[in-house]
Amino acid sequence: MDVVLELADTFFFDRLYATVLPSAPTSFLVFNPVSTLAAGFKGYDNETYSQQLGGLGGSRSTWQFEPASQYLSVQPSQYAYQSQWDRDSIYRQFVSLYMITWFFGSLIYFACATLSYIFVFDKTTFNHPKYLKNQIRQEISQTVRAIPIMAIFTVPAFVAEVRGHSFLYDSISAPGFSHPILDIFGKSWTYIQFPFFLLFTDFLIYWIHRGLHHPMLYKKLHKPHHKWIMPTPFASHAFHPLDGFSQSVPYHLFPFLFPLQKFANIALFTFIQIWTVMIHDGEYVANSPIINGAACHTMHHLYFNYNYGQFTTLWDRLGGSYRQPNAELFAKQTKFGQDEWRRQAKEMEKMVVEVEGGDDRSYGEEKKLK
Repeated sequence: MDVVLELADTFFFDRLYATVLPSAPTSFLVFNPVSTLAAGFKGYDNETYSQQLGGLGGSRSTWQFEPASQYLSVQPSQYAYQSQWDRDSIYRQFVSLYMITWFFGSLIYFACATLSYIFVFDKTTFNHPKYLKNQIRQEISQTVRAIPIMAIFTVPAFVAEVRGHSFLYDSISAPGFSHPILDIFGKSWTYIQFPFFLLFTDFLIYWIHRGLHHPMLYKKLHKPHHKWIMPTPFASHAFHPLDGFSQSVPYHLFPFLFPLQKFANIALFTFIQIWTVMIHDGEYVANSPIINGAACHTMHHLYFNYNYGQFTTLWDRLGGSYRQPNAELFAKQTKFGQDEWRRQAKEMEKMVVEVEGGDDRSYGEEKKLK
């Protein structure tokens, strides 16, 4: 995230912090009565005491610019040196990364979900007997409330990355650290890191997701996401904040355990957001025994206790929780057929009693199947 933060600092945050928290002029520091009194108690002269504050005052920051990447870098403007909080301030980094996470998380969600809704999502879903009254409005409302809270839990990992505590690297030829993975795979890790990331995170998400279906956790944390029996793309991020964050933990854990190229990290993080929308779009393209696509995830929303995986069906198969999507889902003429809907509704009503003890959802006016 240091590359993203550097760009955001250059084009936005430097000027913002220089305006909101400007460095005090030296003359102000000399005649500042509070600083002068405090310096007297400590036996310092006022200028020395100002330096002891570590950047809380002074006419110009002593921070020195070091590019986050050799491949993409922008020289900072004068504003980078004119704030009490320079770029290395952990407080500034936390606030900035929180704003970035909230803003771009929301931007990617609305952009991808809206495009999917317009060009991919089949609006016939609105007639499904288990589609809720005002569902899209509810999905968006829940997401808008959840994202800023999820960002609070996410930011500490990003701050740790920016401050150099992870195995993120810019160039595999000079990563800046040693790691057994690099000793084994060398430069081939440049390509291996992508499938390894997906398999590793898919494995952990499987168990986290399955754990969220335990009766002790399900009703408090995971049930809000299962409110959507027939989800739309806008349901993709409609979680309880702790639920959404817990399922993202493997993504943030990975670079603290394994090497990951900085731009690969950004690309994978973006891909995850898009994939999350795709598996909720109701377009059952991937009739694959390997890929856990929208059809597999629809089985999960309909029948609860199946297909916990995020990317593949591997861990569901090994864990005995895989359910093959109904063949009718892949044919246009039967996908939204009355017989298929009737079968789905009947089994769902049985499962919801088993999992939740009853169905408290509001489907609006009774939708009768012909």
